[in-house]
Amino acid sequence: MPAPLAAHVRQPPHVENDPKAGRTLSTRLDHRNPLVFDTHELGRRPGALQRISRSVEAPGHLGVEGVIGVPEGAPMEIDLRLESVMEGVLVTGTARASAEGECVRCLEPVEIDLDVDFQEMFSYPDSDDRGRSKAAADDEAEDDEDMIPLEDGMFDLEPVLRDAVVLALPMQPVCREDCAGLCSECGTNLNDNPDHHHDAVDARWAALQGLAGSLGTDEKDNMSGKASDGDVRSAAEKQEK
Repeated sequence: MPAPLAAHVRQPPHVENDPKAGRTLSTRLDHRNPLVFDTHELGRRPGALQRISRSVEAPGHLGVEGVIGVPEGAPMEIDLRLESVMEGVLVTGTARASAEGECVRCLEPVEIDLDVDFQEMFSYPDSDDRGRSKAAADDEAEDDEDMIPLEDGMFDLEPVLRDAVVLALPMQPVCREDCAGLCSECGTNLNDNPDHHHDAVDARWAALQGLAGSLGTDEKDNMSGKASDGDVRSAAEKQEK
């Protein structure tokens, strides 16, 4: 009988996974990640403020794949304002970086300086401002879907940053507003060769142009033939004299 009791004591998953059990849980967020921020300094004091400025390397997939985006590892400057409110922590910030892509008209490289503003509410996961469970009422539970819960007092800015950058990027980047693009027939860059063109031939007149060309050739042959006969007669008259 002691053995089953010991096994039961060693396996308390309901305690380890329950945030209301009063135990310190290991967070899934890594505080060493430069895009993970700690809010413990605010101390859940409504009205408390904290400002953070940080230089980070851009994470991967920060943009529209194959179109334009911030290269992975590129420098980014982030300024945050953390404000403690009753429901959680309101994060307001600005991110500055350079995005690189390709002009959709001429396919030349494009570089755009980004200055992106964003705001997000990170909620306390265990209780609302009155100490009640946030899922106590259906309407409150519905509101919670729009907020991201803090994890052990920390939040990951990367998803918020990615959404803000993607929305700020042009879906059809151009190197300049008046970019002329490429020639549709030969691919010549029309920005470098503004006078470049091809003589357009209307397909409806192509057959007549071919007929006119053949008639012109026949007339030339006839003219050359007549000239040859005249030359022969002249030579014959000279011989008779």
